[in-house]
Amino acid sequence: MQAAADVTKKECSWSNWKGQAIDLLYWRNVKQSGAVFSSVLLLLFSLTQFSVVSVGAYLALAALSATISFRIYKSVLQAVQKTDEGHPFKAYLEIEIALSQDQISKYADKILLYTNTCMKELRRLFLVQDLVDSLKFAVLMWLLTYVGALFNGLTLLILAVVSMFTLPVVYEKHQAQIDQYVGLIRTQVNSVVGKIQAKIPGAKRKEE
Repeated sequence: MQAAADVTKKECSWSNWKGQAIDLLYWRNVKQSGAVFSSVLLLLFSLTQFSVVSVGAYLALAALSATISFRIYKSVLQAVQKTDEGHPFKAYLEIEIALSQDQISKYADKILLYTNTCMKELRRLFLVQDLVDSLKFAVLMWLLTYVGALFNGLTLLILAVVSMFTLPVVYEKHQAQIDQYVGLIRTQVNSVVGKIQAKIPGAKRKEE
């Protein structure tokens, strides 16, 4: 019974986290999404001008300045008012933040699963188990050479963050039109791939 309760609790926690992420990306709460979006962008833009060490040090100093100032302010206020409210961050200090052994095992298992899956897929592509998939991968890598020449990794990360906070909203508002265009593009791509498979010996997938 206890094990079943723990599983149910974990599933609920995952569902809540997933729901919060969706609400954040779809701007259900404009203030919260705006705060997260602007904070992440500010951090990334800071990294374009300063090193990771400098940005981390400045963030730590800013956080310490805020918490130390608030702690001193509350201490002085308690001394003047002669009250004993205790530590101003007591509620946060009592929150359990340590990872349990079960959580560590769960995350380690997921990382191991993703790593093994990735290694198997790369082996399949590089050793040309399926010619069409390997050709697609080669085209993707060729396109990435041009992307890498135009943007660095940090710029791509900024574009990814902007896309995460804009594309879901755009898709939600114009879903019918976008699905129509995506369907047309997919049809054209499948047609081209089919022609390539028909012309290249051994490129046609084996029927299972």
